[in-house]
Amino acid sequence: MAIEKLKVLEALGTVMDPKSGKDITSMNLVSDLKIDGKNVSFTIAVVKVDSLTKSNMNFACMNAVRKVYPDAEVHVHISTKSPTLAPAQRILPQVKNIIAVASGKGGVGKSTVATNLALGLRALGAHVGLIDADLYGPSIPTMLGLRGERPKVREVNGKHKIIPLDAHGIPVMSIGFIVEEQQAVVLRGPRLGAIIKQFISDCIWPPLDYLIIDLPPGTGDIQLTLVQTVPLTGAVMVTTPQDVAVADAVKAMNMFMLPSVNVPILGVVENMSWFTPAELPDNKYYLFGEGGGKKIAQMSNSVLLGQVPIVQSIREAGDGGKPIVISGESASKDAFMEVAKNLARQVAVRNEQLEPTQKVDIRTT
Repeated sequence: MAIEKLKVLEALGTVMDPKSGKDITSMNLVSDLKIDGKNVSFTIAVVKVDSLTKSNMNFACMNAVRKVYPDAEVHVHISTKSPTLAPAQRILPQVKNIIAVASGKGGVGKSTVATNLALGLRALGAHVGLIDADLYGPSIPTMLGLRGERPKVREVNGKHKIIPLDAHGIPVMSIGFIVEEQQAVVLRGPRLGAIIKQFISDCIWPPLDYLIIDLPPGTGDIQLTLVQTVPLTGAVMVTTPQDVAVADAVKAMNMFMLPSVNVPILGVVENMSWFTPAELPDNKYYLFGEGGGKKIAQMSNSVLLGQVPIVQSIREAGDGGKPIVISGESASKDAFMEVAKNLARQVAVRNEQLEPTQKVDIRTT
């Protein structure tokens, strides 16, 4: 019987990390999984532990795999990591965590997720900022009730700096605050990159626990500029359940997982998971199918942060400039708050278990 990687990962999901008490696969601690005939080898990354704990983990991993494949020759390498995490980067030393919210295609509700996620983290007591990096289609000014607003400029040490606007207690920056609402943004790659760098380096950002960056769909110039400018704490993937959205989300996910980029996937948000009419709150209609978010979470060795239904009030709240997290409709608000809680937990685990991400040097042709 041929040994399959997916079944090995599922087996390792029964092994618990001694520090956090969570399974090692959902925490993205398994790497370098290789299968050669009956030989199975992989690396487990953990915070520094004593030799007895390391030995127990080694045997636990071996036994877990052999329960599925009794004849397997299992080789485990346990790599210890320092639990300390330096500030996110020199360019924004006052920001603890920078998180990209990404998708493979448009129309999956990525900006809605990013906006409600930022407000959800703030509701949990965190200091949060938000950058609308979707330069071609900035929608966050509308969602936060800031249409037509313009940021102020302040001179700092002889240089002009932009002061982000405030929306519901979070500082926000978007190209929608600079160009006219109906003006087409026609820019080539270098100019797109320059604007993203300006949003990061030339804005006066206060001390933040999280800076959420709403990326455009796909894997273009803006994504590459971002990972070259700041080391991201991680990325959150947004998809709908349907196969078309999942296929594109996987491509975007794989960009972050390239060895030259190496940005951890913190988790997946499945948007539009089902339709629930207001008059039938207990009914669920799976308009776009089921299981897409879980599939991507398994492929990225991360977790499903939450499922958000299609509810009319979410659209109305976004169009009205007061997102659902702060406008009070309970069921949809609870869904986004669950995502925020799970993300905060995953960021804490990531920071405890992994070294800080590094800015990357990408050369494209």
